[in-house]
Amino acid sequence: MVPHRAPRIHLGPDHEVALAAGIERAGGVLVPLADAEAVVWAQGPGTFPGRLPDSVRWVQLPSAGVEPWLAAGLVDDRRTWTSAAGAYAGNVAEHAMMLLLAGVRGLAEQSRAVSWRKTEFDPRVGTLRGATVAIVGCGGIGRAMIPLLTAFGADVLAVTRSGTPVPGAIETVPASRTPEIWSRADHFVIAAPATAETAHLVNADTLALMKPTTWIVNVARGALIDTEALVNALRVNTVGGAALDVTDPEPLPDGHPLWTLPNAIVTPHLANPATGLTRALADHVGANIERFAAGQPLLAVIDTTRGY
Repeated sequence: MVPHRAPRIHLGPDHEVALAAGIERAGGVLVPLADAEAVVWAQGPGTFPGRLPDSVRWVQLPSAGVEPWLAAGLVDDRRTWTSAAGAYAGNVAEHAMMLLLAGVRGLAEQSRAVSWRKTEFDPRVGTLRGATVAIVGCGGIGRAMIPLLTAFGADVLAVTRSGTPVPGAIETVPASRTPEIWSRADHFVIAAPATAETAHLVNADTLALMKPTTWIVNVARGALIDTEALVNALRVNTVGGAALDVTDPEPLPDGHPLWTLPNAIVTPHLANPATGLTRALADHVGANIERFAAGQPLLAVIDTTRGY
């Protein structure tokens, strides 16, 4: 077997040593931009080169969400562009699981309590055992959550663009049938990409269909939820609560109702902790470098028509 030629990789500025080591471990050779056939970028779009050499056939971006890159017009059709979608799935799934458990188990209100308040039956405290959790946008994050949820005895209803069965889910529903899930599931994890079609996916109408004990977890993008409609639903207990790692607006302003509502939990977009960022990205980049060298399809190729 003829060994694959080492890909010539340009690594953008201000990268961590671990990322460079990961590239070399995967067989890549670090070169100046002018000599590169691939670019691995570790920063945001603001410092990205205005023009890439014609020799560059592939660009690896550092984030799962690529809206700023598309908005800046940087993603062209002359080469393959890949995101970090899936690279951080395990970290985000773990955080989403924490948020869901905290909500269902009543931690949102109990953590704010200043006196001992316990009743024989509190409908605000539940369990995941026997519950149906719908994962809306069941991609990498959702698939990483499925074994966590099933370990707690929950069933998973997966919603994907195509409806192709997702392993571990009791049922997979195509995105075209999303309206039917709002009254079916006990709880929801929102993990879909932000597109024109998913804007305000959770709104006044969908909230009205949910159960009064439902918890909604959002680890995708804030714009997938109509914040005003959510606040209104939380105030009148139309739903059990919301646990959000992303918000609209973001950052969430001081004094916003979501900070103080007893059935809301907000974390400041930290589902993907900085302590694991570089390692996860290095593993993802390494896998793509090996595929690039072998002429195989790359992971997380960006589809500009879909916006992710």
